[in-house]
Amino acid sequence: MKKFKTILVVFAVLVLTGCGSTIKNDKKQVEIYKPTGQTLQNNILCKPTKKDLIKLYTKYDKQLKVSMKKLPECKNFKITSNKSSGIWEFLFVKPLAFIIIKLGYAINNFGLSVMIVGVLIRLLLLPFSKKSQLQSQNMQKAAPEIKRLEVKYQGKTDSESMMQKSQETMMIYKKYGINPVSGCLLAFIQLPLFFGFLQAINRVPAIFEGKFLGLSLGMTPTTGISKGNYFYLILIVLVMLTTYYSFKKTLSQTATAGQPQQGKSMLIIMLVMIFVASFSLPTAIALYWIITNAFIVVQNYIIDKSMKNDGKKKKNNKEEKKKLSIKEKTEKRRGN
Repeated sequence: MKKFKTILVVFAVLVLTGCGSTIKNDKKQVEIYKPTGQTLQNNILCKPTKKDLIKLYTKYDKQLKVSMKKLPECKNFKITSNKSSGIWEFLFVKPLAFIIIKLGYAINNFGLSVMIVGVLIRLLLLPFSKKSQLQSQNMQKAAPEIKRLEVKYQGKTDSESMMQKSQETMMIYKKYGINPVSGCLLAFIQLPLFFGFLQAINRVPAIFEGKFLGLSLGMTPTTGISKGNYFYLILIVLVMLTTYYSFKKTLSQTATAGQPQQGKSMLIIMLVMIFVASFSLPTAIALYWIITNAFIVVQNYIIDKSMKNDGKKKKNNKEEKKKLSIKEKTEKRRGN
């Protein structure tokens, strides 16, 4: 449940603050590129190619972290281009932007590039995801004993009781092979990559200037629908469906732990937030969101199946050992 709340808080921060800083107009409002509805970032890594977009950025040159004159063209962008504003940008944002750009120009499609890099990141995190999922399953098995422990020490706040409770909790964790620290490991590795990837997309104008299956990568569904292109509604539907099924696993784990109603409420809140936010997400970010959530759904299915098979093998091995033991005892008796 704590993991689910963490994800919800992270998404709320993302929706409310966005990734990176934006350009403000004279009215102190976020400047929007009207043809697509995307917000203009003041920390872009390379120059846009569209003349009207260059003109608009030049208008706010003083707000840019790096002047338009000093910015390289996106096709010439390198990790060492411009001075990095910090370790975060140097280690995460620029390398991810570089990979997306180079792959995008190589396959001549930035939409595919964003999706491929998104999948590669998920593959990189796969060992940690599997370990995290195993920990979740072990927590489910330990849940009844943890619940009994909570009842046992309910209302007891003295230091001796708290120490005893802590020791008994650790014994349960040891019994089921649970490591509390490893549960945070995936989030610790995943979140920097997640935010770094979104910043990389937001800060490369060339990505938003491309198209994927006829959809403009910089276009938001709100702008697309207002122009009569209702295909952008498909993006919203796919975002919602993949999000639901990717978080359904977390919901089922929460329900098993004895908090079904709380889990459902959190999922509904999350879906409502994503539904509202999806109308203002540029297509490039929506594609990333869809492909990574779809990957998580498939990943959970494969890992679950693998764990069930491992469980069956262990059970069969135990039964075989038991049969051999009975057979050996029977033979000894006959020998006697």
